[in-house]
Amino acid sequence: MAAAPVWSVDPRTGKQRERVAVEATSAEVDAAVRAAHDARGALADRTVRAALLRRAAGQLDGAAERIVEAADAETALGPARLTGELARTTYQLRVFADLVEEGAFLDVRIDHADPALTPPRPDLRRYKIPLGVVAVYAASNFPLAFSVPGGDTASALAAGCPVVVKAHPDHPATSELCAALLRRAAAEVGVPEGAIGLVHGFEAGIELVRHPLVAAAGFTGSVRGGRALYDAAAARPHPIPFHGELGSLNPVVVTEAAAEERADEIGAGLAGSMTLGTGQFCVKPGLVLAPRGPAGDRLERALADAVSATEAGVLLDHRMRDDFVDGVRERTALPGVEAPVTPGAGGEHTVGAGFLAVPADRLADGGAHDLLLEECFGPVTVLARYTDEAELGAVLARLPGNLTATLQLGAGECGGEDGAPVPPGDRTGSAGGGAGRGARLLAALTPLAGRVVVNGWPTGVAVAPAQHHGGPYPATTSTSTSVGGTAVERWLRPVAYQDTPPALLPPELREDNPLHLPRRVDGRYEG
Repeated sequence: MAAAPVWSVDPRTGKQRERVAVEATSAEVDAAVRAAHDARGALADRTVRAALLRRAAGQLDGAAERIVEAADAETALGPARLTGELARTTYQLRVFADLVEEGAFLDVRIDHADPALTPPRPDLRRYKIPLGVVAVYAASNFPLAFSVPGGDTASALAAGCPVVVKAHPDHPATSELCAALLRRAAAEVGVPEGAIGLVHGFEAGIELVRHPLVAAAGFTGSVRGGRALYDAAAARPHPIPFHGELGSLNPVVVTEAAAEERADEIGAGLAGSMTLGTGQFCVKPGLVLAPRGPAGDRLERALADAVSATEAGVLLDHRMRDDFVDGVRERTALPGVEAPVTPGAGGEHTVGAGFLAVPADRLADGGAHDLLLEECFGPVTVLARYTDEAELGAVLARLPGNLTATLQLGAGECGGEDGAPVPPGDRTGSAGGGAGRGARLLAALTPLAGRVVVNGWPTGVAVAPAQHHGGPYPATTSTSTSVGGTAVERWLRPVAYQDTPPALLPPELREDNPLHLPRRVDGRYEG
């Protein structure tokens, strides 16, 4: 039987653009993984890895016009958005190159032998080593930053792990173009091109996570797809780490004081955040808890005005469009749910933004309204109006894990005078007051998410050392981040050497520190 063709499709029309590839067979997946496995030695040198990452960024920058044109044709995300995404992608490649050169991620620790301790301590030397071949599952909504040249690939290569990427069917031509550029960069620095593999097809994705030479996997996508792969990774004879980003509601809490002070600003900001990228960001605010009363009414009117002014947009593919329309219809049919601005089909190929409104007590009761606590991918959010802090807390107690949680506070709820810390009593709720309320709400949101935003919006994930893009299940399947320098930790494991003769030690652990690595020796940090 002939392999199924892989077509590039224009989401603006639903028509096929070009035949890009064919779905990989089991033999082709095996060949890609084995080629990546054979390339591990070439990535052992940190200098080579840093050069590869910088050369990859340069190749992508040099082909920027072609990349943006290809990605826009397949995703309809627009040249401005994609140009920014490409800049983010090349920036993070260079960030990981700097991280590799610095070497702190190896977490070198040396404890010299001390026979005077009870019990006596042997000589112990510990650092981190790469796991091996990493399977990367590309995301639909970020054809660059979370796809072939994205953060999973960049962090895996930084760790010394070759990759095999399972391309997303929504942008196969972009994937092929970017993979070719990365392979060219590899060849230019003396790394085998097989260090960066690419396969297409649903079955290829299953074969990939089951392959015995694949040592870990990174995924960004739906709960259903991610959970299936996560289960497959766990069911292997030798289970492997599976770092999956699956889905997130990204709740927002607006206090009475915040609504009174800046209802119009919050309404407009919410509209901009929930419709950004036609509502296809993984950190789109999908549930907003706002107070009942005049201040909350003003916020709702401001949200309605701003969302009504938003033009219809194109989703990444027609399947997603159908799922969005069906999801909105199902939610709107629930008792007590209204649509002040009706979301749904905006045309044959587009969708219109909108939001649903519901009393918060409906969400606290559970039942059919639990559907409103699930992500609906597209330009829609749920505005739940609460009566008091107890009702708000009842809803928060029922929320699943999230990538983000946002808190909109009034000026008096942000801390003590002159920015002084909130007293411990206020943090536990025993002292009350505006600052205490802010601290209590912050404490209530912290267990729900990997990133907590105060008086801002969650859309936009900065590539920074302190960033954490992850969260409790189902937001992710691990405690790690997929954005920021610490994303490299997903693809490493620690190993300790005990009483090992100096001549046999890896260079990273030798006494004279020939690689000039930051390390901790007998408990003291040496930068």
